[in-house]
Amino acid sequence: MKYLNKFKALSVVVAALALGACADMPSQTSAAPAASAYPQTTNAYTQYGVVQSIDLVSQNTGAGNSSIGAGTIAGAVVGGILGNQVGGGDGNTVATVLGAAGGAYAGHQVEKNQRGAQQVNAYKLTVRLNNGSYQSVTQSSNADIRVGDRVQIDNGVARRY
Repeated sequence: MKYLNKFKALSVVVAALALGACADMPSQTSAAPAASAYPQTTNAYTQYGVVQSIDLVSQNTGAGNSSIGAGTIAGAVVGGILGNQVGGGDGNTVATVLGAAGGAYAGHQVEKNQRGAQQVNAYKLTVRLNNGSYQSVTQSSNADIRVGDRVQIDNGVARRY
């Protein structure tokens, strides 16, 4: 009987961790390589124009995201173990589940606070296109682009031509 209760508690912890793994994962834009851009537009074709201005801006890297990390998992395990020490019978199972959920939440918050959001420099280029309209492109590298240069914009990335 004692083993059955421990098996139930372990099953509940595993189920809580499995459900926690169903959370949304962060997008891949925060892991962009140094030479790529942070696209501001979704144009799927090439445009041409002349750079009118270049501004240095700060962007968040998105390090404080909502992904499940080691802190969440460790918190759930520790919380489940501590919750399993409380009560008996069905109360023990409830305490284990609540302990795992509370531990997962606390571990996630601690991990998120330790990561924090990091600021990186990026370049915001304002380009006057050949059709007379303006487009802003923000990218991590200016690739030796200066005001007055003719640029080609492919999928939100500007480069000289």
